[in-house]
Amino acid sequence: MQIEYVVPCHFGLEAVLKREIRDLGYEISQVEDGRVSFYGDELALCRANLFLRSAERVLLKAGEFSAGTFEELFQGTKQIPWEQYIPENGKFWVAKAASVKSRLFSPSDIQSIMKKAMVERMKEHYHKNWFPEDGSEYPVRVFIKKDVVTVGIDTTGESLHKRGYRPQSGKAPISETLAAALILLTPWKRDRILVDPFCGSGTFVIEAAMMAADIAPGMNREFTAENWGNLIPKKHWYEASTEAQDRIRQDVTADIQGYDIDAEVIRTARKNAENAGVDHLIHFQQRAVRDLRHPKPYGFIITNPPYGERLEEKETLPQIYQDFGESFRGLKDWSAYMITSYEDTERWFGRKADKNRKIYNGMIKTYFYQFMGPKPPRRKKEEQGV
Repeated sequence: MQIEYVVPCHFGLEAVLKREIRDLGYEISQVEDGRVSFYGDELALCRANLFLRSAERVLLKAGEFSAGTFEELFQGTKQIPWEQYIPENGKFWVAKAASVKSRLFSPSDIQSIMKKAMVERMKEHYHKNWFPEDGSEYPVRVFIKKDVVTVGIDTTGESLHKRGYRPQSGKAPISETLAAALILLTPWKRDRILVDPFCGSGTFVIEAAMMAADIAPGMNREFTAENWGNLIPKKHWYEASTEAQDRIRQDVTADIQGYDIDAEVIRTARKNAENAGVDHLIHFQQRAVRDLRHPKPYGFIITNPPYGERLEEKETLPQIYQDFGESFRGLKDWSAYMITSYEDTERWFGRKADKNRKIYNGMIKTYFYQFMGPKPPRRKKEEQGV
């Protein structure tokens, strides 16, 4: 059975998610700002939750209709065959409503009207006036754009950035899904050196190490839809989980390094890497950015340097970025990628970026600066077509 799924992601990173979904073998139905939709079977729901690195969550699309008034919203919601998704004892509510360029814009009103419409539909089908709602959870999310209402049932639960390896995140200016998407935007591969000189809780290097070992990002967590026995047979979850286990590369080696000036932060990063099962692939060290060196050429820096969100940090930023730029110039033929909201980045780094991409990190407008080094020479075997 073909089902349409709607997968939200960070604004500006739709192309990354689209590629990931295609790589899983599914057909893309639509790409919009901050969302990619695709067609798949029941197993696709499990695989998407387990394997997608740049997705925020996976929604099962229940319906789509136009509504410019609350009456149209009520009737459109009531037309959706909720009984096909939600059992008689299911717990259902509209967990989130968002509206852009639409006549209906009050989230709380949208939520309460849609819940009433769902109850009316369920009453008519189940011939009951009251529902215990003591069974599995079926949270609904709705997005209205230009009066078109898209309704999805959330299969994920806690956002997919909650991988389960970062209970102690310290200050976490970057989420796991955003870090993974940014790595996927670069040409980095597991046989190339990767360094994060401002590694913080280790998110970039841990996500890279999980990619190197092909560890599915959703392996160590649970999903709301695991309890949907009426919709998704348990065998599909076992199948997806077995695939995830089989794909792990136990024999992989990598040169991935995380540095930070703060010893306590490095301890936290190490613990997080252990939780993710990749501590053997990452070398962590307390080190200032001005001491960043590496003897080998063609490495990658992917990092999230300080933004100076707090006033007292702002004064130290020029020196930090200057030190970073000087260290980078000493690295032969390397590439550097950094996400920051600091507006004087290029000035103090000492070089204009080859590419620059605007990305929203939560509500903060940031830029992903890309300083490209040359490609390494092709290996002899590749040249001979071996």
